[in-house]
Amino acid sequence: MFATAVPGLAPLAARALAELPGTAVHGTGFDGRSDIVVFDGDRGALGTGLTEDVFVEVGRTLRADGDNAARIARRIWRPERVEKALSVWAALVRPLSAALTFRVVARVLQERSFVRTELRRQLTEAVHRDRPRWRFADPAQVEVWIVEYAPGRLLAGLRLSDATMRQHDGRPVERNGALRPTVAAAMVRLAGPPAGALLDPCCGSGTILAEARALGWTPVHGRDIDPGAVAAARANAPDAEVQVADARKLDLPDGAVAAAVANLPFGRQYAVQGSPEVWLRAVLGELARVTRPGGRVVLLAPQVPRPVVPHPLRLRERYPIRLLGLKTTIWEYDRFVQDR
Repeated sequence: MFATAVPGLAPLAARALAELPGTAVHGTGFDGRSDIVVFDGDRGALGTGLTEDVFVEVGRTLRADGDNAARIARRIWRPERVEKALSVWAALVRPLSAALTFRVVARVLQERSFVRTELRRQLTEAVHRDRPRWRFADPAQVEVWIVEYAPGRLLAGLRLSDATMRQHDGRPVERNGALRPTVAAAMVRLAGPPAGALLDPCCGSGTILAEARALGWTPVHGRDIDPGAVAAARANAPDAEVQVADARKLDLPDGAVAAAVANLPFGRQYAVQGSPEVWLRAVLGELARVTRPGGRVVLLAPQVPRPVVPHPLRLRERYPIRLLGLKTTIWEYDRFVQDR
């Protein structure tokens, strides 16, 4: 099998998959748009929360074996492998029938030997030869993806997932700029095993709150200075306790939460008033105050300058990722006891 993830999340997605019983991760890569994780597993792979799409493999090949679109298509679409993959697809997606609609999605890292559209055409013809009653359509019942996940290495598979997996069944209320659920799930996982209360001080639509509840955190607190965001978060995470509040002055006592997880505002749409560094220093100071020693603070932001980080927060790890073509970073901090 293989799965796609937000660029930069492959290490975390691979870790989550490796934790599943009976699953072995064999490697990661990048197909030019998404991270790729290659693994052996079963239907449990659909439930990690960190992957965007999951595929059952129908074949793999190397450019070195003949860097030609037609040859690659013939080598990668092997009828005996396809039969096995279709049995998995039928069990997880829908029953098989002789006449299905299909389409091919192709991603390659370079087009010096052939263009991506030629590979897509050749693989479409290979599918037609093997499955003459299938017809092309877009959208289609069967999606066949072929990706070059590392230079010269290609995988093909049948997509088992759909948009509901990427969006974790969706949000009742949508807002512009809402965080991708897979990124929110990754951030909540970095907060550690559920160990009490979790806070999102800039909760927006409540995506982090919903992911925290799904992973077993309780209680879950959300704060946002925008009343509209608070209303959306209450609809999207009805089990969370959400209030209008300024992240620079939280209405929680010292050490009230085991973890704080936040997508900090950045960019033109969500710019803060005044100096960003002054605002960030105040927010991080509050997060250090309300997070108990031994807890975690996990932030999503392009930059967190060291001078604004209070002494009790010690950087554990950082994960550069790319969202909607923009570079940003997940910052993972441990909350230490402040020296006296």
